[in-house]
Amino acid sequence: MYAIGDIHGCDDLLSGLLEAVFEETSGDATPPLLIFLGDYVDRGPGSRKVIDQLLDLRDRAPGARFLCGNHEEAMLHFLDDLEAGMAWTGYGGKATMRSYGVSTPEDETNLDAWRETHQAFKAAIPENHMRFLWGLEDRIDLGDYLFVHAGVHPQRPLNAQHVKDLRWIREPFLSDSRRLEKVIVHGHTPMTEPHIDDRRIGVDTWAYRTGVLTAVELNGEARRFLQARRGEDGVTTAVLSIEGD
Repeated sequence: MYAIGDIHGCDDLLSGLLEAVFEETSGDATPPLLIFLGDYVDRGPGSRKVIDQLLDLRDRAPGARFLCGNHEEAMLHFLDDLEAGMAWTGYGGKATMRSYGVSTPEDETNLDAWRETHQAFKAAIPENHMRFLWGLEDRIDLGDYLFVHAGVHPQRPLNAQHVKDLRWIREPFLSDSRRLEKVIVHGHTPMTEPHIDDRRIGVDTWAYRTGVLTAVELNGEARRFLQARRGEDGVTTAVLSIEGD
């Protein structure tokens, strides 16, 4: 199975990474299990195209599963309540709105203009995109792994985690050294290289800033990183490292 890190509107990287995965698994008897760790929208220019691609996966990877990231949570909050959710527009939401063909007000203090923009944005989002966003999962437990967007609170049992922590936490999760009941596979905290140790695997490699989207393949005790990288000649893919082979 493959867990894919934060995409953040980088539809070209997602396309390149998925093609590499499907090429690698073309001879398998069953489609690959794909787990997406959240943050599909914001920052990069192609949020709408990313969701289109994820919806199209139903034929090629019918078992694919999708976690809710803090950016999807913030987008839904904005859609539900303009004034309460305005913070979303300040950390990537404007790029998502543009991807749906909606421009934001030139005068950002004009609440009436924002109300018009809010209605235009709601009207621009296809119904199947909204169903996708509403149906995102909080956590996925599979074998020795727990897949979440951000992490877990190390002082709580894994079966008693708060949704806010699953989507937003950084500390004390990142620096805590205690072994957990399962290995946590997560995104949310960007790094220039993926992180792996005996308690967590982090695969957010800042796709919108570095041009690198990372997935980790988990096959028994073997762990392998696969990356799509944007360069002068387009998007290429490469294996970053292998453990357990």
